[in-house]
Amino acid sequence: MNECIRRETVGARPGGTRRLDRQDDGFPAQLRVIPEAPEFLHVRGSLAREDALAVALVGSRRATEYGEGVAGELGEQLAARGITVVSGLARGIDSAAHRGALRAGGRTIAVLGSGIDVIYPPENRRLAALIESSGAVISQFAPGTPPRPHHFPLRNRVIAGLALAVVVIEATERSGALITARLAAELGREVMAVPGRVTSPASRGAHALIRDGAALVENWADVVAALPARWRECVGTVEVGPAVRGPRPAESRDQGRPGGDEAVVLGVIGDEPATMDDIIEKSGVPSGRAAALLLTLELEGRIRRIEGERFVRIGA
Repeated sequence: MNECIRRETVGARPGGTRRLDRQDDGFPAQLRVIPEAPEFLHVRGSLAREDALAVALVGSRRATEYGEGVAGELGEQLAARGITVVSGLARGIDSAAHRGALRAGGRTIAVLGSGIDVIYPPENRRLAALIESSGAVISQFAPGTPPRPHHFPLRNRVIAGLALAVVVIEATERSGALITARLAAELGREVMAVPGRVTSPASRGAHALIRDGAALVENWADVVAALPARWRECVGTVEVGPAVRGPRPAESRDQGRPGGDEAVVLGVIGDEPATMDDIIEKSGVPSGRAAALLLTLELEGRIRRIEGERFVRIGA
């Protein structure tokens, strides 16, 4: 990679919150220069200089299995190459994109339409906590602010401002994701869309964008190819599976050491509750990768998260 990526983190550490004013050094540079940029951001987790190489993956809250599979795979493939995945922590496409980035052990940023302490939807609290350990959860709204309909276009503007490009994966004709795409175009960002089934209402918004000139995306390489040249030089190379056109097979999820990092992490979790630090120390797996694997194991029902962010094995 060239000098456009600097490994320096800013913001709050996991478990804490920091307010960044627009004039602060740690405030995202790409967001600072857009018209009507937010005056401040509340941050949980940590922002990083390399987050300037970011792509937003957005789409329907009522996503199909196809849409969630594509979002997860794109999130994973992009994050594996050092691209920060930005989305809105909503149900459906957003959540799938964040989880994909976590599976790769990469960075992801969730932008809220509520206060930093009001996770919406509530069922994504665990996902937000994992994002904190591998990126950041951010909000331009004061703590305690509830999610209001008029907050989400403002949230979408921040998503577009943080990213070099916005990729729409499934959107109805009135989807909020289309607002994000329009804002991205107004800010001079690249706008892309994933085609879907012609019979599905969930695909109509994305197809309309493609008809209007948005770049068509079938895989991660299409996204990278549409980025400005100086940023393409910053994209890493990894050995990963083929580009997805649907959900990724479960057996290909772990490509680490012999036996897989997943097996190593699972092997150190037993009947006695273990903290994240315990698991990282005993397994030797890096923190970002460990967080991603714990999410996968939890979703598969092989471990359970209990009070105090501790983990126990199910059926150990």
